[in-house]
Amino acid sequence: MNVQLNMKIVLAGVEATHKLGVYLGKSLDAPTIILLEGDLGVGKTSLVQGIGKGLGITESIVSPTFTLINEYTEGRIPLYHLDLYRLSSSEVVQLNLETYWEGIDTTPGIVAIEWSERMPYKPHDYINLCFTHAHKGVRQVEIAVCNCALPQALLDFTQNYAHESK
Repeated sequence: MNVQLNMKIVLAGVEATHKLGVYLGKSLDAPTIILLEGDLGVGKTSLVQGIGKGLGITESIVSPTFTLINEYTEGRIPLYHLDLYRLSSSEVVQLNLETYWEGIDTTPGIVAIEWSERMPYKPHDYINLCFTHAHKGVRQVEIAVCNCALPQALLDFTQNYAHESK
């Protein structure tokens, strides 16, 4: 695997996190896998809500903590929102997540996986966003890509709304 840490950005709050998601939703193609890491309340679901808005999904996007997987198919491309918070690694294996990123029995789309650090295996190519709280609602996001290019939407967003962190 070719994993590279490409950038760190600072997001001023939940609105900036949501706006980043909108940028991604408007520009990413299928299939794209986004792995999301970070503590409770750091913005993972807010980002996915923005992705849904960018895809043109009008249905309310909520965290699938108890349902595990929410599928939204009304947008430009499908959005598959997964939340692994309550699962052990062995339970994650039983979900057969690769059916989503390989397009087996599903239409290829954007697969956003919250609490991806619970996955015992990763897809071949993905974008990893690791959120941490900085101060007073500010979030720092470390962005790494594996076997794929850094999306132009991330670069555009950084130039317009976020600050690159050193």
